[in-house]
Amino acid sequence: MGNAVELEVGDRTVRISHPDRVYFPARGETKLDLARYYLSVGDGIVRALRERPCMMHRFPSGVTGEKVHQKRLPAGAPPWVRTVRVSFPRYGRHADELCVTGLADVIWAVQMSTVEFHPWNSRRADTEKPDEWRIDLDPMPDCPFSRVRRVAGVVREVLDELGAVGFPKTSGGRGLHVYVRIEPEWGFADVRRAALAFAREVERRAPDDVTTAWWRRDRDPAALFVDYNQNSRDHTIASAYSVRGVPEATVSTPVRWDEVEALDPRDFTIATVPARYAELGDLHAGIDEAVFSLRPLLEWADRDGDEPPEGT
Repeated sequence: MGNAVELEVGDRTVRISHPDRVYFPARGETKLDLARYYLSVGDGIVRALRERPCMMHRFPSGVTGEKVHQKRLPAGAPPWVRTVRVSFPRYGRHADELCVTGLADVIWAVQMSTVEFHPWNSRRADTEKPDEWRIDLDPMPDCPFSRVRRVAGVVREVLDELGAVGFPKTSGGRGLHVYVRIEPEWGFADVRRAALAFAREVERRAPDDVTTAWWRRDRDPAALFVDYNQNSRDHTIASAYSVRGVPEATVSTPVRWDEVEALDPRDFTIATVPARYAELGDLHAGIDEAVFSLRPLLEWADRDGDEPPEGT
């Protein structure tokens, strides 16, 4: 598999073992290619992960092998890798999760075979108060991407009316995500309740395209589910610039709103995103300056008397 290589990442040196191990068989990208990809989008991936508890999706033998959902930081981490402790009251347990503060943390996680980064929507300062509202446009199995594009337009329309700034990205799969920075004043239950009120409004405006039905069996297989539940505590989705664990090495990629109508999410991979990033920079760079209050959405929730179903 070749000798280990050392990468200089800021003022850190990160050793990459087995650099020639193929992780993505569609084009043959290796573990070292993955590390170099994350170096190429460094500011963007750090901005997406900074100070957040982060689950690592590890693929020790490549993406066609075993997948490990790693909440706790693996043993043997260098002392400069930070963690944040989160609790799981239902199970009476806690975990010290990766808490990225710089790019070297990301590259060290790649050394530990991490492909996907799944951060919480809250930060270390107060893990119980989210500062990110996530709108997940999740297509059912028979939903065409043209429907995803159409619903994204409705999402933007409602956000504009609310005075909220949405930052869209591909999911790395068949869907789209839109992130909105929010004031960290509410707990997960309120954020989820606000997300449901928003989803219901999108459903009212696009009833032939959208479902908010809780149970999968109740959803039209050709519909698009606005998954408000992604705002529940300890629910995570792939961050901006995260590679996905598929043979094609697709990337969850920030896009401009004017790109949505024509984009094909399969075009965004570790082979194409670095050049795009070099040209456009991080399209989510302004997210921390566009903070929205959930109060209008919570008023909608009170008006509708609609409570999210119990469960996860």
